[in-house]
Amino acid sequence: MRAIFSIVSLLVVLVIVGFVVKKQLGNQVMATPPAAGMPAVSAGATPQAQSQQVQQQVKDAMQATMQQARPMPADDK
Repeated sequence: MRAIFSIVSLLVVLVIVGFVVKKQLGNQVMATPPAAGMPAVSAGATPQAQSQQVQQQVKDAMQATMQQARPMPADDK
């Protein structure tokens, strides 16, 4: 009797976890809007050309970020 109760309880917990995971994954897919700051990739280009365009955009964004000055911490001594 105790083993049956344990198995049923485990199945109930698995069903609840399954529903939560399904809900979270559904919300995640719906909640990802396209990036507004990134220029569009050519739709008619080959996959290799699209990949190179994306790589170049990321490289340019990283270089622009690295050029920004970092704020210096205040000396509180």
